[in-house]
Amino acid sequence: MARVNLRNMSINQRGVITAVKVGGELGRRIREMGLVPGTEITIKQRAPLNDPVALRVMGGTLTLRNNEADYIEVEVE
Repeated sequence: MARVNLRNMSINQRGVITAVKVGGELGRRIREMGLVPGTEITIKQRAPLNDPVALRVMGGTLTLRNNEADYIEVEVE
């Protein structure tokens, strides 16, 4: 399995978060949304200019800006 940045994933691609590489307020906010290592995600949609991205996480949908997605490393299938 390959590790990629969440920003580089394609629509309907699945993976498992392996790392959140940011601290401080942004890191805390990302983790509070449930985006922690070991969490399974699926990319559902992207806006017309590819920002933001919609993710399926634990039965819910979240959106992230690309500058936030840059800090999340995912192991893809």
